[in-house]
Amino acid sequence: MNSDISFPSHRENRFYQGTTATFVANALQAVNFLGDRFLRKSHHSLSAIEDLYRHSMDSAFSVTEAFLVTGAPHASAYYPRDFAWFYPDVLDPKTIMDSQDAARRAHLLERSVRLLLEAVRADVVTTTIVPAGRARYLGVNYFSRPSDTLLGILAGLQQMISAEERASSHLAMSQCAHAGRLLLAEYGVDLKRAILQLASELEPFHDGGIRYLLCDVSRPRSAATDTRAERRRFVTNACVYTTFVWGVLLGVVDENELKSLLGRELSQYKRDLLHLFGKGGYVTHSLDGPASSPVSSVALDFVSVHRGFWDLSEASERTLFAATTDLVIAEPRFRIPGTSHFLVSADNPRNKMIHKIAAPAYQGRSSWPTFNVEFADRMLDYDEFSGRDIYRTCAQGILKDIRTATEVHGGYQELLSEQGLKYRTWAYKGAVAHSWFPRFLSVWSRAFGTPLLHWGN
Repeated sequence: MNSDISFPSHRENRFYQGTTATFVANALQAVNFLGDRFLRKSHHSLSAIEDLYRHSMDSAFSVTEAFLVTGAPHASAYYPRDFAWFYPDVLDPKTIMDSQDAARRAHLLERSVRLLLEAVRADVVTTTIVPAGRARYLGVNYFSRPSDTLLGILAGLQQMISAEERASSHLAMSQCAHAGRLLLAEYGVDLKRAILQLASELEPFHDGGIRYLLCDVSRPRSAATDTRAERRRFVTNACVYTTFVWGVLLGVVDENELKSLLGRELSQYKRDLLHLFGKGGYVTHSLDGPASSPVSSVALDFVSVHRGFWDLSEASERTLFAATTDLVIAEPRFRIPGTSHFLVSADNPRNKMIHKIAAPAYQGRSSWPTFNVEFADRMLDYDEFSGRDIYRTCAQGILKDIRTATEVHGGYQELLSEQGLKYRTWAYKGAVAHSWFPRFLSVWSRAFGTPLLHWGN
């Protein structure tokens, strides 16, 4: 948009987007990120995992927080995609310490999702929302328009509504589910409009005489790995498909309405994506430019999101997943030496200029514990549906090494360098990702059959 527009909501929050709003948001974020890099003190003392977890939950779900965020330096902005990618299990009873912890989580999740839905109603569907004073928010896209913002909002709603289905004694869970249903009823029309708009933005891409539909044919679209400048990425298009499926499952949009826009059933749309990105026998990360080898064309974010794109009950999907997984596991350049920490990719990607200067390996030759957690969880899916115990040992090794790194570095890390250290450059220091910690505990319980931490509640 070329001019600033403000949108009042019924809660008197105001959302702004446009040239001036982007400039102000960039200035606020620059000050925050550089200030965090040079002012935040590092703590390297070894701590017990339980103590670190208690501290993380007290920080992530503090009653003073207005919104669920990762942690510094990201804590001054809101990232809608994170609800799908990084904290889909904040209401998992196995990760909740006590009734007070449960109530704080449910309350903050409801506040967070409501604000995101207000932004959708205001037609501010951006990668990032930056607070700019009391009840004022700036919508800005870093570093291209989003492919997974609506996915994150749907994931937040889905987690709220399904809260009472979990085996929990906490009253806050049923209250959260009720609040989620009310939000869905209140904002369902706005979500439907946004989802149909996303579907209408897909562009044709021709390959081998077949007409595919992609969200990023002509320019990149943002996803969790948004500093990568490639187009025609698997992960962005997998996120769009998952958005449509979750929209249908929540009753937000009718599948026939999507079919009329896409010109095909959702099932066919997914088969097309798997055929296009998997025609080499493994999942190619991007169709934008040549790759020197199969390993160079794979990225760890192919695992997509929790209960998202992959359906490993399907034999054909298991075959494609296993081939891609085996490429990653077998390639020494894909991991921190001597560990089961897998890097995002074997090579650093094409980056925006700002990232080439400030953090060139941010989403390339660096290891993100949370992507490794999802990698482990998909491995467990594979073993469950194949009936074969192939990847469990590897999944357990990933989780053990994340636990070790968490204790050694004094908190759950956003990412690690290719040497296994805290990731930092002259301009950027990785966050201690407090709110991502519960997801790790959930997958640990699944991998080992017992919780990592036991609560007396």
